[in-house]
Order: sequence, then structure tokens, then C-alpha cells
Amino acid sequence: MRDVREWPSSLVRTVKRHRDPVVVQALRSTFAATIAYVIAKLLSPEPAPLTAPLTALLVVQVTLFATLKMSVRRVNAVVAGVLVAIAFSLLVGLTWWSLALVILAGLGVGHLVRVDEFVVEVAISAMLVLGVTTVGSTAWARVVETLIGAAVGLFCNLLLAPPVWTEQAGQSIEGLARRMRQLMLHMGEEAAGGVPVEQAAARLHEARRLDHDIADVDAALRQAEDSLRLNPRVREGLLSRVVLRTGLDTLEICTVVLRVLARSFTDLTKQREPEPLFSPQVGPLVQQLLCEIADAVVSYAVLVTTDVSESAESAEDRFATELRQAAATRDKLAQLLLEEVQRDASQWQLRGAVLTEVNRIIDEMDIEHRSHRLLEELDRHTREQRERRPRLTRLADRLGTPTRLRRGREDAARRSS
Repeated sequence: MRDVREWPSSLVRTVKRHRDPVVVQALRSTFAATIAYVIAKLLSPEPAPLTAPLTALLVVQVTLFATLKMSVRRVNAVVAGVLVAIAFSLLVGLTWWSLALVILAGLGVGHLVRVDEFVVEVAISAMLVLGVTTVGSTAWARVVETLIGAAVGLFCNLLLAPPVWTEQAGQSIEGLARRMRQLMLHMGEEAAGGVPVEQAAARLHEARRLDHDIADVDAALRQAEDSLRLNPRVREGLLSRVVLRTGLDTLEICTVVLRVLARSFTDLTKQREPEPLFSPQVGPLVQQLLCEIADAVVSYAVLVTTDVSESAESAEDRFATELRQAAATRDKLAQLLLEEVQRDASQWQLRGAVLTEVNRIIDEMDIEHRSHRLLEELDRHTREQRERRPRLTRLADRLGTPTRLRRGREDAARRSS
């Protein structure tokens, strides 16, 4: 018999698996297809109305990530594709040349009905449905099944909210920050001692590879942003999107500066070889500073991915403490570098560049700078909403009702204070 003490951990793992967005999406699709089949079984004369669950399966893939307009476009694409398949099933069966004609007609109809990015889905739907609509006498029954499947799919999108991908985006952001930290720790170790030019150049290439990591994190964040829009499970979708996006923007700027810092280390190594990168007094201080900044980068990533709660407050306190410590070490390093430059002015440009790049990373993560960015982004969203919906905004102002963007701005001010 399993130990009773193992039950809580097993229960936690089970709950996490059931809350996984992939599992949630699979359950939503299965539920919608099953309900569509049951309803079509009652209303359609067909013994096996598979068009209804097929349509529901395609439609339920729509998330509330953009607008209802995008959902309607996808439904239009599915319905148009099914109608094209039904039209061909009245005339011909499924052959290689009829399949080619169905795909060509589906793409043409997709452009005619203006489904934009879902043009290909018209052809896909037509191609899939053609295989189950080969009986011309029951073609109109398939139309009814299609409408049932589309209605069930839309209803499931409204009733069963799609999964939210913010946790996965947060993990991607934190993973990026930890890779940046690892690089800075290695650079700090090499700054404290001697390092060959080849190894310094390898760190520069490693810093350049962070650009690819930024692209991957950006894709995960776009998916999270899409899942937050018009999602009834999310109370502060706009604020969450802005916090995550500005956080990634800050880390992206820091990666650029880190790449420049690695280049400065490489150039300094070339000019000072075979001597150490820094003097025995400066090297350990540079290592200490990079270690403190590395820890602050991870704390910053944790802060921007943590919900508004006590854990967020503790994360902000820890980040502020680490940033202050890094700034104090930076001031000590600046004084030492100034004294060395006064004694020996060689390579003063590169030494000054190292200090400048470190300053940029610290300033970019500054709490006041972050607060300003949050409020600036929320103001931009407010202006865009006023431009898109001027009548609705004027009505809300007359009624004295705070808009969602205004509430988000107030929450951001509280969060960043």
C-alpha cells in the first residue's frame, strides 16, 4: 500500500496536469465535438452525423485571444469550406482530381468571403469534410450538421473559457533571465583572472545567441497575450499583458547591453593579452558587481511574472535590495577605475565603456523607470481605445464609470509604488 504521506504530492501533480493548457484545450475540443454529435444525432436524418463534431472540433480551436471578429472569420472559413465540400459531393466523389478542385475552390472562396488569415482553413475544412459527405441526397443534412457544430463550437468558446498561457510565458521569461545570469557569472569569473582571447570571444558568441532566446520568449509571450484578451477567467488582462511585455522589453534591452559588454571584454582582452583583463584590485570587484547584477536580473524576472500578492511584494523588496547593492558596488568600481586611469590612461575608453554598459543595465531595471514604463504603456492603450471607440469612451466619461484601462492604470500605479 502506498504511503499516505505520498498522497498530497500525488494530488498536486494530478491537479497541475489537469490545469495544463494543453490538457484543458484537449478537454474543450472533446467536449464540444461530443455535444455537437449528440445534438446532431437528434436533429439530423443521417445515421452518423460526423460533420457536426468535425465542425465543432475546428471551431473550438478559436480562443478569445483577439476579438469576436476573428472568431467569426474562422467560423465563416469552416462553414464556407464545408459548403464547398457539399457542393462537390453532389457532383463527384472523392478522387485525386476532385480533391485538387476542392482545394483550389476552397482557396478561391476563402478570398471571396474575406476570411483573411483563415483562407487556408477553408480548403482544409472542405478537404476533410469531402470524405464524409459523399452522398448527394443527404447534402443538405450536412449543412444542418455544420451549423450545429459551428453553434456548439462558439457556445463552448463562450462557456468554457480557453486556457491562459501566462504561466508558460512567465517560465520562458525566467528561463531567459537565468541564462543571462549564467553568462554574467562566467564573465565575472573571467574578469577576476586571466582569460585567453578565444574564451572571451566564446562568451561574445554566447551573448549573441541570446537573441534567439528572445525570439522564443517573445513567441510564448504573444501566445499568453492572445489568451488573455476577452477571456472571462482573467480579471486584469490588460495589466498582466503590459507587465509581461514591458518586462520582456527590459530584458531584451539588457541582453543587447550584455552583448556590448561581452564585446568590450573581448576587445580589452585582445589589447591586454597576456596580462589579466583587470588589475588585482579591480578584477574581484568587477566579478562581485556582475554577480549582483545577475541576481538582480533573475529577481526582476520573478517580479514581473508574479501576480499582485504578498509574494509580489516580497519579490519587489528582494529585487530593490539587490539593485541597491549593485549600485553601491558600481560606485566603488567607478572610483577604482578613475584612480587607475589617472595612473595609466591606456585602454581608458574600454574601461569606461565597461562602466557605462553596467550603468545601463542597472538604470534599465530601476524601479522608477519600470513604473514609468508601465504607466506610459497603459496611457498608450487608453489613447488607442479612445481613438477606436470615441462614443463609448465619451459615454463612460459622462456616466462617471471608470473604464477598464483606467482601472488597469490605477492598479499599475499601486503595484509599482
